[in-house]
Amino acid sequence: SSSSRQSSPADVSAPTIPVIDLRDAEARRAEIVSSLRSAYTDVGFAYLEGHGVAPALVESAFEASRRFHALPVEEKLALRVNEWHRGYLPFAESTIVASTIERATKPNRSESLMVMHEAEPGDPARRDDPLAGPNQWPELPGFREAIEAYELAVRQVAIRLVRLLEDVLGAEPGEVVDRFAAPTTFLRLLHYPPQEPDTDGFGSAPHTDYGFITILAQDDAGGLQVRTPDGADWIEAPPRAGAFVLNLGDVGARWSNDHFRSTPHRVLNRTGRDRYSIPYFFDPAATADLAPLACCVGPEGPRYERVTYGEYLLSKLDSNHSYRKG
Repeated sequence: SSSSRQSSPADVSAPTIPVIDLRDAEARRAEIVSSLRSAYTDVGFAYLEGHGVAPALVESAFEASRRFHALPVEEKLALRVNEWHRGYLPFAESTIVASTIERATKPNRSESLMVMHEAEPGDPARRDDPLAGPNQWPELPGFREAIEAYELAVRQVAIRLVRLLEDVLGAEPGEVVDRFAAPTTFLRLLHYPPQEPDTDGFGSAPHTDYGFITILAQDDAGGLQVRTPDGADWIEAPPRAGAFVLNLGDVGARWSNDHFRSTPHRVLNRTGRDRYSIPYFFDPAATADLAPLACCVGPEGPRYERVTYGEYLLSKLDSNHSYRKG
């Protein structure tokens, strides 16, 4: 069917995923803002180069992830995801049941460790954060250090992108940036085992991301596919050496009043080997307002009601993760 057909490179009608280079970003600000605006109006995804994250930091994060996923399942289950959404999500616990894109009835063929923003109990900046709680770390030498070093580096990229995307949206200075004073962050260490070519189900079922931006590091296995703007097809988003994949999530679509895309995507690991990826989700504070920005609302009026990011996030987690159902 057309929904499962993959576009060949010769398919001139298929959109391509643009490459955006962050080098000399201040000098090239207008050019980068224009490129981001084009990417998020069209396909909703981009490759990000010139981001400044050292290759050694990326590789050490992947090595830490491989070491974690190689542990005996009992050790991983000892870190089973807690009420603050931190820890190990085993196979069969992240069916995207709320997907209206292609209804998923089988669990995702993946397992992951979720690490979020470090939040001390009683931190006044996190008073209204429903997910302020402790991370769970495996007892692997050097693991936490590698992951925290990588997170810190990618966080700096995300902060730069938020400043650029404020301009992309056409917002007032500080109108978007100020909503990230106490950002909600998720670093997810994902492992997709090989999937037989003749089996159904997904490594990750078609979905959109909940938050504002996703910065994805993927290994060289491939398997990420992006829905075309017309909704009829899927195009590959193959690994590009040294580049992250960058996409806008539902918060970006909401703030833009749907002028920008939160694009459905999925993972099919048909390589015959293990696939590892590390998405980093950089989202606003729990108290941030998700109503469309005034600059993005025309005569048609706002397409979304006022809700805080914390409320929105909990509704998504509750509908998509079986561990939250008790």
